[in-house]
Amino acid sequence: MSLVGKKAPLFTAPAVVNGDEIVESFSLDQYLGQKEVVFFFYPKDFTFVCPTEILAFQEKLAEFEKRGVAVVGASTDTEETHLAWLMTDKNKGGIEGVKYPLVADTSKTIANNYGVLAGDWDYNEDGQLSFVGLPIAFRGTFLIDKEGTVRHETINDLPLGRNIDEMIRLVDALQYVEKHGEVCPANWEEGKDAMHATREGVADYLSKH
Repeated sequence: MSLVGKKAPLFTAPAVVNGDEIVESFSLDQYLGQKEVVFFFYPKDFTFVCPTEILAFQEKLAEFEKRGVAVVGASTDTEETHLAWLMTDKNKGGIEGVKYPLVADTSKTIANNYGVLAGDWDYNEDGQLSFVGLPIAFRGTFLIDKEGTVRHETINDLPLGRNIDEMIRLVDALQYVEKHGEVCPANWEEGKDAMHATREGVADYLSKH
């Protein structure tokens, strides 16, 4: 079930912030009324596609920050594993230099509540509780507005890396809509025409493009 249009699920969990500090009680609540949030899940630390995405978010972090947007990552690894990975040089498969928070969802409840857990609990033939699938997160990405409402979500399967520039475009679109009250058509980018959400507005837009 999609979370778009609904409040982002609340959580408090350990995280690593600033690339080198473990905090025990991290929450997205700190951004309410202050910033939009790009909250993304990745499968595992010390893997292959994941560092390319995490470092790509870091490379574009200034672009998000100048738009007043917080970037927060999460996986089902422990905060200690996050910290070890953050302290590992990029030439050795690490993500040293990443400064935005990485949340430790060791209970898997955050991934489950956001609908990105790549498996589920079930009972086997002996009545024992077991996990079916993979106990890690898909590549879920959520754009959450200042009121804590999810305005966009995408979920990629494990081998499919996401496009960070597309997230910047969506941030621009959301902020444009909220500022101007217009809507953004297909392939809209900052600086291009938007349109009024009326038949006349659509007709006027289409006549010019």
